[in-house]
Amino acid sequence: MNQPSTRIGYVLKRYPRYSETFVVNEILAHEAAGLDIDIFALRPTCDSHFQNIISQVRASVTYIRKPIQGRVSNSLNTLSPTPASYFWAELQEVALIIPDFWQKLGFAAGERASVVYQAAWLAREVRLKQITHLHAHFGSVATSVARLAAHFADISYTFTAHAKDIFHDSVVIEDMTRKMRDSAGVVTVSDYNVNYLQQVYGDVATSVQRIYNGLDLTKFTYLPSQNRPPLIISVGRLVEKKGLNILIAACALLKQWGCNFQCQIIGTGDLGKQLEAQIVSLGLVGQVSLVGARPQNEVFKMLQQAAVFAAPYIIGKDGNRDGLPTVLLEAMALGTPCVGTDVTGIPELIRDQETGLIVKQKDPLDLALALKKILDDSSLGVKFATQARKLIESEFDISTNAAVLRQLFDSASKVKDIDSRLMAVSN
Repeated sequence: MNQPSTRIGYVLKRYPRYSETFVVNEILAHEAAGLDIDIFALRPTCDSHFQNIISQVRASVTYIRKPIQGRVSNSLNTLSPTPASYFWAELQEVALIIPDFWQKLGFAAGERASVVYQAAWLAREVRLKQITHLHAHFGSVATSVARLAAHFADISYTFTAHAKDIFHDSVVIEDMTRKMRDSAGVVTVSDYNVNYLQQVYGDVATSVQRIYNGLDLTKFTYLPSQNRPPLIISVGRLVEKKGLNILIAACALLKQWGCNFQCQIIGTGDLGKQLEAQIVSLGLVGQVSLVGARPQNEVFKMLQQAAVFAAPYIIGKDGNRDGLPTVLLEAMALGTPCVGTDVTGIPELIRDQETGLIVKQKDPLDLALALKKILDDSSLGVKFATQARKLIESEFDISTNAAVLRQLFDSASKVKDIDSRLMAVSN
């Protein structure tokens, strides 16, 4: 009997997402290498702006049916009559495609009904599309659904853990443990994350693999930063973990010191009004501006006009933090000198005094001094940017890093296939 060719299902909470270019970069690299991809999204997008490269993705996108509310108990009997009848009728339809579905359903005990429902429908799509392996991004709901769907459809799954799904206060240790235990492999985006997961989860995390996010470097032309205007750029959602209030406070210090500069912050978010008020209260109107969201090509142009990129990211009160910010990779690839904080994987990118400057998080003075250092000495900025581009080329090329991920997919699906054959023989 001929085995189906490798076909990977990417499981995402939402698609497309303006802030998740790393997912698109990864999928495009797989497609360029000839891998067949199908994208499965659990929710529709909620963004109004999208990156240009999304139009280059060839993969089909399937939005898994809308979930219902509730939780499945060990008796699978906790839903009220009307939703319950709808729930079971839908699962009956799935069982037409997966004959042993009912025998496997007990594996879902304790999961939310919405997760079970979407996993069942994803498993149905897996069988119909002959998907051989599932890969989820973020170890939260997307991985919950991928885990169950893989079990129902009798295929392997892996996932990439990033930041909020690892560090946020809402992360349930027992839930993440079973996701890691049942997966064919766990990937994360920095050595910092690997160390954290191994410290928290012990033996179940010993095989966690670091694969950096990457860029298609053919799309990033290095432009030396010599003689650029004194422009500071920062890019990110206007949320606590981006530390933009710290950047604005640092700009107030630069103004006190008589520095000639402008600062532009690209992005939107819940803290917009608060940050605008801070700009006004510190007398920075006309020097610091929130310019909203911008298309990717425009962001790149703005980055290459800047003397320095500021990454003032922090660990939020709820534990949330950035993992490995893609925009930092982009700024370094484009030739813009970078200043960043000493949190998560950022020092793996910005190697202090080599590829940029590292400052203490939540420290406006330290940040202001570092920004001033680069604004005052463009040759130093060029030195950092030159080394930064070399680092990006050696460790953050998406074609290389995606190939490592494909090796994981391939080995996982082969092992699962062997296990399934042995199980069939034993039965």
